[in-house]
Amino acid sequence: MTMSLLLLIETATTSCSVALAQQGQILAIKELNERNIHAEVITVFIEELFNTVGKTYNDLDAVAVSSGPGSYTGLRIGISTAKGLCFALDKPLIAVETMQSMADGMAAELTGDNTALLCPMIDARRMEVYTALFDAQGNRIRPTSAEIIDEHSFADLLADHHHQVLFFGDGAEKCKELLGRYPNVRFDTGFTNSAAHLAATAQKKFEAAAFEDVAYFEPFYLKDFIAGKKAL
Repeated sequence: MTMSLLLLIETATTSCSVALAQQGQILAIKELNERNIHAEVITVFIEELFNTVGKTYNDLDAVAVSSGPGSYTGLRIGISTAKGLCFALDKPLIAVETMQSMADGMAAELTGDNTALLCPMIDARRMEVYTALFDAQGNRIRPTSAEIIDEHSFADLLADHHHQVLFFGDGAEKCKELLGRYPNVRFDTGFTNSAAHLAATAQKKFEAAAFEDVAYFEPFYLKDFIAGKKAL
């Protein structure tokens, strides 16, 4: 594994979270889950991280950021901060898709059941969520999409009782009434997005030199998927 010091930034939801990771291991983390505070605290949190671990900005090897989907404002703040640091420091930019980082975070918390299916959800609007599907190890099964949740959502998935399906993230709460009737469904509405969840994928991308073009990189807003209504 390539030795590396990565700054990790997560602002796709109400959580403003930043961390420093070395060789995929978290050295320090600062986070606050509160609406509309990203712009106010993100640079302060980053400065505190470096002071905590005794590193400087020049020690960084790359900056990794949660790329979306999620809150338009949150994503813009996180990604503009990441790009600004990359420009100033001449460091590469790594993008970690938000659903992937959520799945990685939940997979790390699971104990015992290695057959559960993971369905991260970010609240979009009304009964809409951004979501995807992963196995218990965080491997993607279905692509990220915007879904309007009704009684027919995920019907094919939930009819198969061979797997527990775990819905989690800040979009899961509003789905409980419609989807909670299935015996193989579980909900984790206490899950919070964290920069720590970016570490594993960011390290893999760093080793593969899978970097973004800093000048042209934009958040993954998933705008093209919002207009229609479809079920997984």
